[in-house]
Amino acid sequence: MSILTIFLVAFALGIDAFSVCIGIGLCGIKRRQIFIVSITVAIFHIFMPLAGMILGQVVGEYIGAVASVFGAIVLLVIGFYYIYTYIMETIRSRKDRDCAQISAEVCTEASLLNKPFGLFILAGSVSIDALAVGFGLGALGMDLILTVLIMGIVAGIMTYAGLILGKRLGSSVGEKAELIGGILLVGIAIYLLLTK
Repeated sequence: MSILTIFLVAFALGIDAFSVCIGIGLCGIKRRQIFIVSITVAIFHIFMPLAGMILGQVVGEYIGAVASVFGAIVLLVIGFYYIYTYIMETIRSRKDRDCAQISAEVCTEASLLNKPFGLFILAGSVSIDALAVGFGLGALGMDLILTVLIMGIVAGIMTYAGLILGKRLGSSVGEKAELIGGILLVGIAIYLLLTK
């Protein structure tokens, strides 16, 4: 897997943090908080995939030749899950929720960032998929340190960008972010399966 592919996977994972942070940015967030949230998400996006990759490499040693196919299938499943989640949330938000309710939920989330517990919950929730992706990449035999550093840096930058963008723009940009991430992961997985 090339460096470009690692960046694309990191981008697909960072989109979750980006879209959540656009909503949080809309509620108003101080510059100091933007840096703290961005660094925390970056750290989580280093350690979650690192744990997954170590586990994936151990499993990869046991399943041998099929490890790379297994890793690509893990990415494919996560990509389809992103797409499914986007579709279901779109349907649900059209039926049950109005804009005011969604805004109130996001702003409640934003107020939790003032407490360390709330910050860790946010960082954990947007990086849990990195654990599973790390597992898939570990089974593919990716370079451990380089991969997790790229993921952490990209996630930190995307978190920062989402918070700043949310402060300045509006929520429409973040609505389709999860769909884009899902499509990217599915595309990468299909490419990996076809080149095996």
